[in-house]
Amino acid sequence: PGDPGHDPQAVAAMRRAELAASCEALRVTHLETLDYADSGMMGWATNDAPTAFWNTPVAEAADRLAELIRRYRPDVVVTYDENGFYGHPDHIQAHRITMAAVEQTNIPAKVYWTTVPHSAFQELGRVMQEIGVEFPELGEQEMPQLGLPDEEITTWVDTSGYGAQKFESLATHASQAESIFFLQLGRERFTELMGMETFVRVRDITDAPTPEDDLFAGLR
Repeated sequence: PGDPGHDPQAVAAMRRAELAASCEALRVTHLETLDYADSGMMGWATNDAPTAFWNTPVAEAADRLAELIRRYRPDVVVTYDENGFYGHPDHIQAHRITMAAVEQTNIPAKVYWTTVPHSAFQELGRVMQEIGVEFPELGEQEMPQLGLPDEEITTWVDTSGYGAQKFESLATHASQAESIFFLQLGRERFTELMGMETFVRVRDITDAPTPEDDLFAGLR
């Protein structure tokens, strides 16, 4: 925003098209959007825009999400952690409204926050260095803010069979390609390194034992 030639409406239209292409790559057949404006990265002036998602009252957005939860009655809900994984304002806000909507409806049997084990960061950093791609080193002070120690992760889901779809989904986001360094791995190496999705379970009424390898454990 603010750079010469930047047209917010054109960018929004581009991102919508990329989202649709990403859903197609992932074989997602139904998508709901709440149409809030992107807030930008933390600290950007766009954080203060009246229409920014970051500025939306949590109760207002939670009511809208709660309406969808009541309509679709999901058994499982997945969202970001309290830090939005890496501190993005919209990710943090998504966490807040999701947890508020879950509390309001009390419908989902299980709720998960996405996360990444520290061991995966270390392995990714090693591979990136190996192929000559710059990857930020994470010091001990930074690690607790990004991902979790392996022993704190409750759910490990093998998604290696869907590696090609995940890679295609990322590749559809052409407007962000320069910051998606995973694409530089190539399809095969990406699948090898990104074949495990990990979560922390924060709500559960099934008493399914952990660690688990299925988000629907206890429900099937």
